Parts: sequence; structure tokens; C-alpha cells
Amino acid sequence: MLPMSQQRAPGTVVRRLAAIAIGATAVLGMAATPALGVEPIDFRDPTPSPRPAPVVVVAPPTPTPAPAPTPPPPVTPTVTPSPTPTPAPLLIGYDVSYPQCGAELPAEFAFAVVGVNGGRVHRPNPCLGPGEQPSQLEWAGRDVQLYANTGNPGPNLSRFWPTGEAGPRSCVDAGWFTGADTHDCAYLYGWNAAADSYRTAVEAFVALGWAEPDAEMLPWPTTWWLDVETANSWRPDRSLNVATLEGARDYLESMEVAAVGFYSTPRLWDRITGGTEAFADHPAWHAGAGDLADAEQRCETEEAFTGGELAMVQWVSDGLDHNIRCTE
Repeated sequence: MLPMSQQRAPGTVVRRLAAIAIGATAVLGMAATPALGVEPIDFRDPTPSPRPAPVVVVAPPTPTPAPAPTPPPPVTPTVTPSPTPTPAPLLIGYDVSYPQCGAELPAEFAFAVVGVNGGRVHRPNPCLGPGEQPSQLEWAGRDVQLYANTGNPGPNLSRFWPTGEAGPRSCVDAGWFTGADTHDCAYLYGWNAAADSYRTAVEAFVALGWAEPDAEMLPWPTTWWLDVETANSWRPDRSLNVATLEGARDYLESMEVAAVGFYSTPRLWDRITGGTEAFADHPAWHAGAGDLADAEQRCETEEAFTGGELAMVQWVSDGLDHNIRCTE
């Protein structure tokens, strides 16, 4: 309740109340419709903040569509080629003879040795020169080396025994009981066998056009190897076998060949010749290695059965004789 001094007459009060009511209605109306659509100030703040600037929403530009990605070029799949067989290194050579008649022989090699005989003395290799089968000489080329079979069957088994011949050593029959079975006869048998092999080679060279038709010697020096194996016939008296090999060696040297060497194994050489050192000035060609690595090791560690230089080592692979030089 107000003090008396502030009281008013009832009419006055009514009018005043009406005016207050009208003013209140006007104020409520303003609050219900904010000016310019801006939120009213929060009068609870101790210091009114400045009215923020209207927020203008700018629509983002219409994005330019990105160009379609260029497809990568088609990738051609890499085809891994089948491995090509590694050719034999050119330090490897081959030796062939009548067992390889008509066989396909390697196209690349460091050297080649061709057998003149068909497995024994006085029997030619049918594939040496031109004939029904391809020439092994022609395959080997003009740098060919040659090898000849050797043996000493004795006068009772060989129709080629030189009974009655007088040179270069005499094999005149010394009597019924000896049967001309002497060291000189054995020497002459080896000489004649080598001469027959040499003539066979000359005839093949002539047939290939490598030598003149009337040639009696090979047109250039060649290396010859004498094949010494127990597969051929030999005498129990090893000194007779040595004499036969001496005769073969001497004949070839008389024809001015490049060199004469011997093919065998240490065991076979000992069995046939007793391990003679009569050929210590001549190179040896060893058979019996298991593979290339074994052959290389033998070149370094094995002593030549002749007592001379170990020149080559042989092993067999895929039915073909492979060889490696121990020295250049």
C-alpha cells in the first residue's frame, strides 16, 4: 500500500491504470516483432555489444566438372621368354668316330677330334669323309685333330702281322717257334698300322677337296692321338706293346705331323704298357672324368700317364664325348 500523500482519487487511478495498460501493450507489441529481423539485445549483458553486421550468404560458384581421367594406355603383359639352353662354353671340345655316324653333332665347339678308324687298326671309320652319312671331318673343320686305334694281337691272331718285312726294322722269321714274335716285328706292326690310318685320313681329305688328288701327305700339320685301350688286343708281354706304340709314333712323326699324343687312363696305360715312361716327351689325353668340374680338377691335380704334359681330359655326357684342354 502507498502512503497517503501519494494516493490519488479513484478516477485518477482508473485513468492512470488504463494509460499504463495501453503503454504496456505497446511495449509487448514491439518486443514481439524485432526490427529488421535482428535478434534483440540480451539486456543481461553488463555492456551491450555492437550490433553485428548482417550475415550475407554468398552461394558458392557452381563447380566446373573435373575432366574425365584419361585412361592409362593398355599395358602389354611382359612375356617371360622360355630359358634358352646355355651353349657349351667354347673351352669344350668333342671327339667323335664311327659310333656317332649320322648323329646330330654340336654346332659350336672349341676344338674337335675325329677318329680315323672304326674301332680297331686297319678298319676305316665309314663317316670320316664323304659317304652315305655326313662327313665328320667336314663337321670338325680344317683345324681337326685326329686319333687312331692301336693294338698288338700278335702273329697268331692278325693277318696284318709283318712277317718277312724288312723295314724300317726287320721282321724276317727267326724260326718256327718264335713265329716272328719279336720286338722289331711288334714295332713294324705299329708302324704299318699308323701308316694305314694316315692313308685313310689323306683319302678323306682328298675326297673333301682339302688335298690334291695325288696327295700322299696331309696338306697341313695336324695333331694325332694314339688310342690305347684294353678294348683292343694286347700282349701279355708289355714290352712288345710298348714297341708297337713306338712304331706308330715314329711313323706319324716321319710324316711331319704337328704332334703325337696318347689317349688312355692311368690304369689302362699301366695295364698295357706297365706304366712305361718311354713317351714322357708326349702329351697325354685322359679319359674317365665324371663331368666338367671333375675334368677341371683333374687338369690341376692328375699327373699325365705318359710322364709328360696332361693336355686334355674327357668325360661323357648325353652320349657324346666332351673334352677340356688343360693347357692352352
